[in-house]
Amino acid sequence: MIFSWCYDQTEVDWDDLSNLYKIAPLGNKPPEKLKVVFKNSMFKCFIYDNEVLIGVGRALADGLDCSYICDIAIHPEYQGKGLGKQIVLSLIKQSEGHKKIILYANPGKECFYSKLGFKKMNTAMAIFENEVAMIKNGILSEK
Repeated sequence: MIFSWCYDQTEVDWDDLSNLYKIAPLGNKPPEKLKVVFKNSMFKCFIYDNEVLIGVGRALADGLDCSYICDIAIHPEYQGKGLGKQIVLSLIKQSEGHKKIILYANPGKECFYSKLGFKKMNTAMAIFENEVAMIKNGILSEK
């Protein structure tokens, strides 16, 4: 299979992107909010099979100190083909020169990211909008 890769959002159909997150499944991300977060992300990556959006990822970065990789999603029919790995590696490459590249993994996905060079942080802390849900799904601990 030959896929096309795009590194900017000028041609993105935001409804298609929202649907991809829904079916991946990575939750409900409204099109208008996705447009904002991708516009504000220094690095992004979209994969298409013909005209169909099948993979995505982005990184918030400041150009020197920190790049935060997030929102990696692969269409269910294309999962297990190494596309998620390729997206993460692309975002790591785009983030070269930053002092640190960080991400947080969904519970159960830590092994995937450790194989790509990420190490578990001992001191990572976060404040989430929906703290109760993040505790329930294992992202946050109550302590």
